[in-house]
Amino acid sequence: MNMKKRTIIFFLILIFIFFYSLKENCATSKPSIYLLQLNGIINPITSQYVVSGIEDAEAEEAECLILQLDTPGGLDTSMRDIIKKMLNSTIPIIVYVSPSGGRAASAGVFITLASNIAVMAPGTNIGAAHPVAISEEEIDEEMKAKMENDAAAYIKTIAEKRGRNTQWAEKAVRESVSITEQEAIEIGVIEFIADDVDELIKIINGVRVTTVSGEKVLNTKDAEIIPVKMSYKDLFLHSLTNPNIAYILLFLGIYGILGEFSNPGSFFPGIVGGISLILAFVAFQSIPINYGGLILIIFGIVLFVLEVYTPTFGVLTAGGVTSLVLGSFMLPKSTAPFLRISLGLIISMSLASAAFFVFALSKGIKIQWKKPVTGREGLMGKVGITKTNLTPEGTIFIHGERWQASTEGERIREGEEVEVIEVKGLQLIVKKYIRKE
Repeated sequence: MNMKKRTIIFFLILIFIFFYSLKENCATSKPSIYLLQLNGIINPITSQYVVSGIEDAEAEEAECLILQLDTPGGLDTSMRDIIKKMLNSTIPIIVYVSPSGGRAASAGVFITLASNIAVMAPGTNIGAAHPVAISEEEIDEEMKAKMENDAAAYIKTIAEKRGRNTQWAEKAVRESVSITEQEAIEIGVIEFIADDVDELIKIINGVRVTTVSGEKVLNTKDAEIIPVKMSYKDLFLHSLTNPNIAYILLFLGIYGILGEFSNPGSFFPGIVGGISLILAFVAFQSIPINYGGLILIIFGIVLFVLEVYTPTFGVLTAGGVTSLVLGSFMLPKSTAPFLRISLGLIISMSLASAAFFVFALSKGIKIQWKKPVTGREGLMGKVGITKTNLTPEGTIFIHGERWQASTEGERIREGEEVEVIEVKGLQLIVKKYIRKE
């Protein structure tokens, strides 16, 4: 009987401990806020990052998600993927344009307006959402009008759904207007201005928002912030979409391949060049390029090489620089500012290329033109050791290498010293070496 009572008491204690710990966990659990950062061009990489972040926050039933935004714009398809996910999210999405000096331009305007709560940091701006053609191909006026009308209708729909200023939204598309954070809050484009994320979290506490799941009052007091960063792979791929990075990789690739051809067997330049070229062409999958510009760049480098071998007192060098500069300007097949190559980088790379080929490569060629002191010609008069009997042919060891050798009729035993008197193709003609006293 005592044993039975002890067993019952033991299980009662276990049940009490279980429910007490469960109560404590529920009482001490804090609301969570997912924090994402979208900096730079909006492309498939950043789009997937944001969409996945929202899905993870929904799965964890987070209180809300904050998207820190600083972008010049990006691809329309990627922007629409993000907005579609935002408008259908079960948790509130807050877009925070920051830091000071940041902006929400072009596609960034659409994303900001699609948020449940829009916030900007002091010293930021929003606007200039006129659609920009990715391709430089001629677009007729009718097609331009269609693109503009489509973008205007889309941004008005988003603004209406979120209860924001539709007139300004349409002007941002049709007239490319841009405003500061103070102007934005005055005309109903955003809801709040916050110095940092901590202040933002305090401001939005208690704010009522509507999602596809219904109305919700935000409880962000003492919330746990969960930063969601891009994976290293995505960060790397995202950096490749920068046209300046792709441009540098293109030149590294070309120089590496040229270096391998000029010095076969060194491997390192060829490996670096090959990898750089592959990465450059991966980047060009996201950055539309003009192949005419690419051909001009390659032609410019060819002119530099020709200048080294057939000096024209700068004529070919001038042509090479001109070809490089023109090709570099033509390379991005887009009028979008964020897909342009920096003017300073173009000039720097062109001048550096000219200097490299005129000076560095020419010195290398001069060295090659010097009278050889190594190799077959450099073996004349050198002394080696026979590794086999020369009867009259055999093998000798000279300058750390084995060579086929032959005498002019005399027989020389293994281990004797011999002197090279002639080089015939891959065979050395030798005679017995007699040391002078």
